[in-house]
Amino acid sequence: MDKNVLSQLQQQAVALAGVAQAARLVDQISKTGSYPPDFVEASVHSLFVFEPDSAEDLYNGISGVKLGLHNLCSLLADKHATENQNLTRYVFSLLYLERKFSANQEMMSVVRARLEHTSFRAEHFSSHVNELCQSVSGIYQDTLSKQRFRIKVTGSPQHLQDDRNADIIRALLLSGIRAAFLWRQLGGRRWSLLLRRRKLLQASQSLSRGLGVV
Repeated sequence: MDKNVLSQLQQQAVALAGVAQAARLVDQISKTGSYPPDFVEASVHSLFVFEPDSAEDLYNGISGVKLGLHNLCSLLADKHATENQNLTRYVFSLLYLERKFSANQEMMSVVRARLEHTSFRAEHFSSHVNELCQSVSGIYQDTLSKQRFRIKVTGSPQHLQDDRNADIIRALLLSGIRAAFLWRQLGGRRWSLLLRRRKLLQASQSLSRGLGVV
């Protein structure tokens, strides 16, 4: 699908799908210790797209956020469904934490500078995604983990205590905040999830159908 034909509402849906994708991946890793590598890579690499022309540029195309679109459709259709409980909690926690983060210009500058430094290393030394996650995890721990509000990740102690899983989870949480920031830049607001839920659902379903998801 040509990115130039996406409406603002569809752009918002892509950005919000980035939040949902991070949320679903965090939930999956914390419970099972496993994850789909392609979507983890797409989410983590979105942190190094500093000046996107459109929402899908964060993920190198809409297909990079296919998992997020699928879960966003599910959440918008029925956020109270049992299987969506953790997804809903993580999504709204990410949206809330992004607001707190955006109000702290000093912290935003630190995160941006450290991501740019990590991006330089990734480009010149071909860092594997696990190495990137380790670096990004350190950024998250030194900044967002210091906020009064922190996202509580629940799951299996065995998987949560694994250092590699913990690094990936923190990197994904930061990618979710990145997507939430873009969603708000595009005019997204928490109240719109209630008042424009049906339109957002239709936009998400349309994008998903284009990818063969629904």
